[in-house]
Amino acid sequence: MNLVERIKAKAKSDIKRIVLPEGDEPRTVKAAEAIRAEGIAEPILLTPESIAADVPRLERYAAALYELRKAKGITEEAAAKLAADPMYYGMMMVKLGEADGLVSGAVHSTGDMLRPALQLIKTAPGMKLVSSSFLMECPNRDFGEGGLLVYADCVVNPCPNAEELGNIAVATAETARKLCGISEPRVAMLSFSTKGSANHALVDKVREATAIAKSLAPDTLIDGELQFDAALVPEVGALKAPGSPVAGRANVLVFPDLQAGNIGYKITQRLGGASCFAVLQGLAKPCNDLSRGCSVDDIVNTVAATAVQAQ
Repeated sequence: MNLVERIKAKAKSDIKRIVLPEGDEPRTVKAAEAIRAEGIAEPILLTPESIAADVPRLERYAAALYELRKAKGITEEAAAKLAADPMYYGMMMVKLGEADGLVSGAVHSTGDMLRPALQLIKTAPGMKLVSSSFLMECPNRDFGEGGLLVYADCVVNPCPNAEELGNIAVATAETARKLCGISEPRVAMLSFSTKGSANHALVDKVREATAIAKSLAPDTLIDGELQFDAALVPEVGALKAPGSPVAGRANVLVFPDLQAGNIGYKITQRLGGASCFAVLQGLAKPCNDLSRGCSVDDIVNTVAATAVQAQ
């Protein structure tokens, strides 16, 4: 089975309720039908009409939202208006445990989803920020975990500082375990330097981030700073970083900033022929974003991944 098939199989083993706040969008409607037919999750389609039809729940969500945000200055009237918005209503379902996760993005931007997620769901305990992971399945099975690599952060954080980069590393290792079934994540903190081959403030940041990540997850194999080839190629890793538990056999690659991560995953996808799949990480409960050009299959696959994250 490929990665998507394995994720779907795992989703079917413990059915979760996943909110789709773009419930009147045609691709989303078709995806919900497929999700039900395949038994991947229980999709909950939201529309303004369906929300307005359940007045007691809407009033309960408005009151809960007001309590959550009143310290930030929200009024009861503003909370009632937000609660009627499918995105905020869906987030309240997840927040209050009446759904297990949320997927949107066929119509809304990433910011439209992240804003209420950060306001209501918030980050997981110990996590300072939300980031993204790209699950890269490469034709060349010699690299990573039989061709499977996890890249971060490729979407969310433009220029993370050392503490943020350390948090991204820990979150990505957990994604590798939970979503990809990688029992032993081996995390490479990438740079243009390997173990002191260059000196620069950008390298210093990666070294500091490596130390922070190790302190946060002492039982996870994390090493850096490593160049891309030193992280992946056994011969290069042995030459440049002898004795490293990660060099030459990394399956999780943490890029130093968004430019490097975004460029890196697209090179791997386009020139390396890898299939890729993105998820968000670091939230207390799973919420995932789609491209506005997404297909029905993209929505189905992302719902499956979200369901597994919720297990």
